[in-house]
Amino acid sequence: MNKPKNYMVESILVTLFCCLPLGIVGIINASKVDAAAAAGNDAEAQRLSAEAYKWVKYGFFAGLVVIVLYIIFIFVLGGAAIMGAASQ
Repeated sequence: MNKPKNYMVESILVTLFCCLPLGIVGIINASKVDAAAAAGNDAEAQRLSAEAYKWVKYGFFAGLVVIVLYIIFIFVLGGAAIMGAASQ
């Protein structure tokens, strides 16, 4: 059976740019994929690969939500500041 994808690069990118805690969980799972595949435990390697992908996905979307909420927050505060300055 082919070695499953370990998602290490994706996990590191999510850790750096999106969500640190979820990215670290992805890195931990991704680091175990190759060892399980080398030991011949294909089922465990597949499971760990799926886990790593799951945490990469969760981390990416968590980071995306935070960025969108931050942008909305900035526009709301900026709009309030502009409206406050315009009324004076």
